[in-house]
Amino acid sequence: MLKLLILGGTTEASALARALAGDSRLDAILSFAGVTNAPRQPPIPWRKGGFGGVEGLVSYLQNAKIELLIDATHPFATQMKRHAAAASQIAKIPLLAILRPPWQPESGDRWTIVADMPEAARALGAAPRRVLLTIGQKDLAAFHAPQHRYIIRSVDPPVMPPPNAMLITARGPFDEAEEMALMTRHGIDILVTKNSGGTATAPKLAAARKLGVAVIMVARPPPPEMETVPDAEVALRWLNHAAARRGV
Repeated sequence: MLKLLILGGTTEASALARALAGDSRLDAILSFAGVTNAPRQPPIPWRKGGFGGVEGLVSYLQNAKIELLIDATHPFATQMKRHAAAASQIAKIPLLAILRPPWQPESGDRWTIVADMPEAARALGAAPRRVLLTIGQKDLAAFHAPQHRYIIRSVDPPVMPPPNAMLITARGPFDEAEEMALMTRHGIDILVTKNSGGTATAPKLAAARKLGVAVIMVARPPPPEMETVPDAEVALRWLNHAAARRGV
C-alpha cells in the first residue's frame, strides 16, 4: 500500500477521502488544520492540528513514511501551501495540489475586487452599511468601523468579533434560496467574501446577483510553484497513475 497524506479542510479533500475509503492500494490519512473545532469526520483515518512549520511537516512525512502528498487546503491557505511545497522537496515526495478555479464575475454582478482584507474594509466606505461577512474567523480584525452593521456567519463563534456584529453559527453548504432568505431577512446591501471558487459556496453570489447586493471580492493570493489540478476527480486519476507506476 502507498502511504498518502492529504492536507485537507475543503470540499475537495472530503470528496477525495470518500473516493479512497476502502481502496486497498492506498493507506491514506486526512489532516485537518484545526480551524474548525468539530470537523466532519471522514471515512479514512484523520488527524487534526498543525505540524510545526516546514521542519515539523518534513519530520511527520519521514516518520510516517509518507510516499505521496496532496495539498487540498483552502485556496487562501498560503502558508500551508508554501510549507507543503518546501517539505515535499526536502523529503523528496511527489506533491499534487487541488486548486479549484476562481470565480469570475457574471452579467448582473456588482463586484469590487480588492487585494486583501484591509482594502476590503476600506471599500465599505464611510456611510453605514449592512454587511454580510463570509470570510472566516481569522480575517475579522480589519472590520472595526463602528458605523457598519456586520452579520457574521461561521461554523464556530469568532473569539473577537467586530463591534455592531450579529453572529450566525451555521455549517454549509447553503443553497441559493437559503442565501436569498438570509440577505433579505437582515437587509444586507453588501457582501464581503473571498474568491475561493468552487460550487459549494457559490450560491451566495447568485443570491447577491438576483437581489442586487454589491459584493466586495477579495482576490486569492498566488500559490507557490507546484503541480495543480482543478478537482478531486483529476487528483484521483493522478493517484491511480502513481499506484500503477509503483505496481500497487
